[in-house]
Amino acid sequence: MIERIPDDTDLPELTLRGMLLGAVLTVVFTAANIYLGLKVGLTFASSIPAAVISMAVLRRCRGANILENNMVQTQASAAGTLSAIIFILPGLLMIGHWQGFPFWLTAAVCGVGGLLGVLYTIPLRRVMVVDSPLPYPEGVAAAEILRVGELAREKDNAQALAQGQAQAREIAFGGLLAALVTLFSGGFRLLAESFTAWIPLGAAAVRLSVGFSLALVGAGYLIGLAAGLAILLGLVLAWGVIVPWLTIQAAPAPDQTLPALAMSLWRQQVRFFGAGTIGVAAIWTLATLARPMWDGIRTALESVHLGNGAGAAPRTERDLSPRAIMAVGLASLLVLLVIFHRFLYAADSGLAPLAYGALVLACVLFAALFGFLIAAAAGYMAGLVGSSSSPISGIGILAVILVSLMLLGFGAAAPQLTGANEGKLAVALALFTTSVVVAIAAISNDNLQDLKTGYLVGATPWRQQVALMIGCVVGALVIPPVLELLYQAYGFAGALPRPGMDPAQALAAPQATLMTAIAMGIFHATLEWKMILGGVALGVVLIVIDRFLRRSGAGSLPVLAVGLGIYLPPTIGMTLVVGALLGHAVERALARRPAAEREEPRRRGVLLASGFIVGESLMGIVLAALIAGTGKEAPLALVGEGFEPVAQWLGLAVLASVCILFYRRIALR
Repeated sequence: MIERIPDDTDLPELTLRGMLLGAVLTVVFTAANIYLGLKVGLTFASSIPAAVISMAVLRRCRGANILENNMVQTQASAAGTLSAIIFILPGLLMIGHWQGFPFWLTAAVCGVGGLLGVLYTIPLRRVMVVDSPLPYPEGVAAAEILRVGELAREKDNAQALAQGQAQAREIAFGGLLAALVTLFSGGFRLLAESFTAWIPLGAAAVRLSVGFSLALVGAGYLIGLAAGLAILLGLVLAWGVIVPWLTIQAAPAPDQTLPALAMSLWRQQVRFFGAGTIGVAAIWTLATLARPMWDGIRTALESVHLGNGAGAAPRTERDLSPRAIMAVGLASLLVLLVIFHRFLYAADSGLAPLAYGALVLACVLFAALFGFLIAAAAGYMAGLVGSSSSPISGIGILAVILVSLMLLGFGAAAPQLTGANEGKLAVALALFTTSVVVAIAAISNDNLQDLKTGYLVGATPWRQQVALMIGCVVGALVIPPVLELLYQAYGFAGALPRPGMDPAQALAAPQATLMTAIAMGIFHATLEWKMILGGVALGVVLIVIDRFLRRSGAGSLPVLAVGLGIYLPPTIGMTLVVGALLGHAVERALARRPAAEREEPRRRGVLLASGFIVGESLMGIVLAALIAGTGKEAPLALVGEGFEPVAQWLGLAVLASVCILFYRRIALR
């Protein structure tokens, strides 16, 4: 089995053909993600599909190898993450500040945010990837895919070839199963995408939900029991305690059902509770990582000072040099100064020169410093539950609240900012600043996942970091024209209508709508603060409990995972829990075997879970292309909405059957 390319083996990695292939995949996946995200509020992770496509394209090329394929997926992964900028930028059109997406300004925000996201996570690589027990489910899955693909190329080694083919069959089985489930749910609509049951308790309502995403089952299988139970605790707190209590306090409107009221309360209040918990957990995470992160920075600086440079370290430990990091970082900050100046200058703010300069500098410093703080939290969340389930919109909520408060304080000294045009300039500046933070968080979220894949297969870190920077630049150039095209073709819900625009076809852009509402709520003093502060208080209590559990040796309570359980839709959170419980059941069954007989089925379990992620990702791309090509939300639907109750029970039966099949295939074979 190919475990890891040794340090003394220097294979071609960052090749011209690989960069060209990665650029093409970045363009395609970025466009697909932007459309899907604006329409339904979801994006797909592109790392694993890119790895699969890269292996298929390069397998016939001379000298192609596992590290070259890894570079392609690293570069293309920017598509699934940098497109998270759509969670915030459309808000500028919704408040009427922009009438379109200016190319260079939009591209610069995306590109600079992405580059800073790469730079900020470089000092975190050792502490969060090499020395960390975080599972990084998608990073591990991508590494397994690359390994199997490399084994399948070993035609001169019969044993390796047979092993590679056997492992490829495991991935193919899981991929085909997940692709079929996705096709029958998201395509044909014969299976629902989730099951929901409401339990009325007088004036309260308790929701029981689970999604039918096999990719999430696979991710849950890889994250482990501790994180799964922590997410379950968050779900219980949200839907078993907080939402029922709030429904008792609030009476539904005459035409509003109890479930509709509960969903409204969760979206408008309880998610802020989860965001508060995520925020305090993120700060605590940063505090615990500060010492080892600083040690890593000091070691790198000492290496350069002594004249050893990156060459003093083994190949698989060489990051970008501190000089290169500082050069790219300073250039990025200078570009930030320019784009914030252009943004305010175009708005004709009427600020005095001193106040104008101070405001530009304050926004740049906030984006840079808060972005650095949030990079660790975003990377930690990706390591905990995977990039696809990491709540970038939650990071955006925290950022837009903090930057709005900063601008509110600035407006006390410069009333032109918050007083003109009902404070729309302040709202626009808050959204624009948050867009930089979201780009930083998204790429930080992705970079550590990619570095985990690279660490497992033996890649060179600095080459991966360069590849992701290239992906950020390419993605940044693609995003503005795609956004402009979609706005001109469909329009956005809540934005000023264009001539001839069909409101029924307008793209929902749900996260951008939420961020805009939060910023306006702060400047108009209508935001509910009690939920956010309640989440902060819960986070503090959970941190104390976690410290006690760790010191007593009784286990741990990942606080971020609890916050995710509150914040994420239950159809996502509960499916992760199902996967974690499935993994625990398999591990208990394998524990009854002799130690020598456990490793092979464990690897098959990882491969099968990885296959789930691969199959759903690839089918998701196919369905996204069909949606984009036809302009219909469900172009393959065979049934109408009236079939939904039956589809829910069919989906639940399929999910249970797949879990039983997984258990029998891994634990009993």
